Amino acid sequence: MTETSTLRAPEHPSSPAYFSCVDMHAYYGESYIVQGISMNIREGEILALLGRNGAGKTSTLRAIARAGSPMVTHGEIWLDHQPLHEMSAHEAARAGVALVPEDRRIIQGLTVEENLQLAQIAPPKGWSIERIYELFPRLGERRKQEGVTLSGGEQQMLAIGRALARDIKLLLLDEPYEGLAPVIVHEIERTLREIRSLGITTVIVEQNAVAALKLADRAIILDTGTVVYDDTAQHLLDNKDMREQYLAI
Repeated sequence: MTETSTLRAPEHPSSPAYFSCVDMHAYYGESYIVQGISMNIREGEILALLGRNGAGKTSTLRAIARAGSPMVTHGEIWLDHQPLHEMSAHEAARAGVALVPEDRRIIQGLTVEENLQLAQIAPPKGWSIERIYELFPRLGERRKQEGVTLSGGEQQMLAIGRALARDIKLLLLDEPYEGLAPVIVHEIERTLREIRSLGITTVIVEQNAVAALKLADRAIILDTGTVVYDDTAQHLLDNKDMREQYLAI
């Protein structure tokens, strides 16, 4: 019998978990996408959110960030004792949630530096632009270059840098390694480890499950909108049957 591990959600926001989803349900129109997901994440943890295509991973990130569709119809979402489930996308961003979508959303017509400056127009401000350039020297070298003309890896750096330009507590990354050369993936991984050392909590949705697991502290597998595994990342790396059953790797 294949081993599974599920997590009991906290009943109230006094849980020691820094971030919690409690029985979250969400729909795209009439499509029932997120079917009662619960999770707890400690402050500064990296969580790999895994599953096959269509399992509900991106929808879960968007529901957490309050990003329009899918619409959360039931459940609670807490970040540092703040009720995200009662907030709009703008309010969740001000509360410390940053979503970096798969397409990165670099703003056309703006330079690298202008993209970063735009992120800091409204409070609360996070890292200074110079500090972001210290983390990503390539961005500093290309500060006057239009953001959409950067390579895929550089655009991913800019998207993460733009998130850090805000005062964030929870970083949500959707397919951060998509289309990137291995050397750039290693650079993004180095950056995410440094972000973890600063106490920022991170959730990664990634098709390259092995790479995500090697970086993460814990892993959750979704299958048709429900949690079927919640345990350490290392345990999943060591559990070939579980990976083959739910991730086909």
